[in-house]
Amino acid sequence: MTQSVFNFCAGPAMLPASVMAQAKQEFLDWQGQGVSVMEMSHRSAPYIEMAAQAEKDLRDLMSIPDNYKVLFLHGGGRGQFSGVPMNISAANDTADYVLSGQWSQKALEEGQKYLNTQIAADVSVVEGKVFLPTQQQLNLNPDAAFVHYCPNETIEGVEFSYIPETGDVPLVADMSSTILSRPIDVSKFGIIYAGAQKNIGPSGLSVVIVRDDLVGKARKETPAILDYELAVKHDSMYNTPPTYAWYLAGLVFKWLKAQGGLSAIEKVNQHKADTLYRFMDQSDFYRNQVDSTCRSWMNVPFQLADDALNVKFLEQSDAAGLKALKGHRIVGGMRASIYNAMPLAGVEALVSFMADFEKRYG
Repeated sequence: MTQSVFNFCAGPAMLPASVMAQAKQEFLDWQGQGVSVMEMSHRSAPYIEMAAQAEKDLRDLMSIPDNYKVLFLHGGGRGQFSGVPMNISAANDTADYVLSGQWSQKALEEGQKYLNTQIAADVSVVEGKVFLPTQQQLNLNPDAAFVHYCPNETIEGVEFSYIPETGDVPLVADMSSTILSRPIDVSKFGIIYAGAQKNIGPSGLSVVIVRDDLVGKARKETPAILDYELAVKHDSMYNTPPTYAWYLAGLVFKWLKAQGGLSAIEKVNQHKADTLYRFMDQSDFYRNQVDSTCRSWMNVPFQLADDALNVKFLEQSDAAGLKALKGHRIVGGMRASIYNAMPLAGVEALVSFMADFEKRYG
């Protein structure tokens, strides 16, 4: 399927073209039911079968151990900023937060409403380059209720190259922007959560992978919609779930399996990122301010040599079918988000445009 438009939006992000085509084909009549999947009961046998298959496919893709529950919930990643502390800590507990950018900062600010918090580490800037803290730089409390971090920050374009070692303290990861981009060892985490709108499906859905021993500890004031135990007991259907988003997520999981799983998609993602970074590194016209040890595979921010050219770059790239390249207002410049659904052809088209733009304005 040939694409003429490539969507580099950080989220809601593009979905695989074949998934969108299948969803379009099934939109009015899903599996011969005569109705759309979004307008049928989530408690009907066909829908429950679809939901169960989506969970199985996700478990297969991520090799999720049997002692972990998989939940499909409302609220996106932000919902779990509250959900995590309310489910696995008491008000007088302390939690460690590793800061790496805006999303880990937002998680910290929300966590401060529910328990004591400590900043275990923060980013550093050395000679204009952004660095993430190393394992040795993490100041961890062995009595903490949990350690929270964001493996990939979409705004700053930084990404941890390692999984923090936290001993017996549960490690909690906001993987909204990096889940399913490569294989990970789920057993190293107490909780993994992710808003769907980057690598899973459309916005409105969040996935929570939680170890069994962390279920059933929610505070009595925890809203029912955030209570992991209730979600487990009702197969994520304590209330009406985001049914269409769940269906689309299931299609994405099947698409990932058809690509060869996470080991295969990892190679594609690394190739895409290397292609874009390699081009920028040899150019004096474009620059990326993240140190090579912690550059994101998923979100690539960059600046032009002359900010006065930003408007021209955005206008002309949009006209060329390269959409949503404007950088976040906090960091400015440009940002190319190249999640799983972005084909290599999209990155190659971007590099070609950037090279041509540099020739004309450099």
